[in-house]
Amino acid sequence: MLFADAVHPTHAVRPVGCWAPKDTPIAVTQTRARQRLNVHGAIDLESGNTRMLEVATVNAISTIMLLVAIDAMYPGQRMIPLFLDNARYHHAKLVQAWLARPECRIKLRFIPAYCPHLGSIERLWGLMHKHITQNRCYETFADFSAAILTFLREEVPRNRPIYRDSATDNFRIIPYRHLFEYCDRKDLQKCVERRLQPEPLSDDGDQHVDRHAIQICVFTAFSEVP
Repeated sequence: MLFADAVHPTHAVRPVGCWAPKDTPIAVTQTRARQRLNVHGAIDLESGNTRMLEVATVNAISTIMLLVAIDAMYPGQRMIPLFLDNARYHHAKLVQAWLARPECRIKLRFIPAYCPHLGSIERLWGLMHKHITQNRCYETFADFSAAILTFLREEVPRNRPIYRDSATDNFRIIPYRHLFEYCDRKDLQKCVERRLQPEPLSDDGDQHVDRHAIQICVFTAFSEVP
């Protein structure tokens, strides 16, 4: 299962909390530059393999470039499902035309709007910031870019057992029939009705509720589940 997204880390230190002896002043060196690195990438949750493209701009062209790279990763696979968000460039006419080719094997599955938690690649971006940008200063933008791309392209696939539990789609799923047992908010009914509309996702047109839609209610209808 593949998830795709774009990330735009800025060449700047991201200060975060840390443990230190009492009364010890904490200071983090900052950079003057604020250049931004644009990465359009995807991760295979089963194997841990990634495909990360450094691009000048994230748009329809970079989306097609990523799709071409993903297609080359799986030469013997009949269909390649790819989950991604509803960014406008993912719906661009150029992208739709590329996907409409008879020989295209990639099938896009769009995550519902306003539900970034369902995009497992978002967790990978969090890992990247935790290991590369937090409380770390890189003297040059080249060093900053190299550190991020090396982590995403090499470190993550090589150490998949370490990062498996952090970059995963293992959400807690609450069955629809149990939702009202956990939350009595007045807007829950509207949320459920809006999010759980059946959609034809299969080739034969069968109507069913996607399991990801169940997860959406967990994140959007209430913040904590006992």
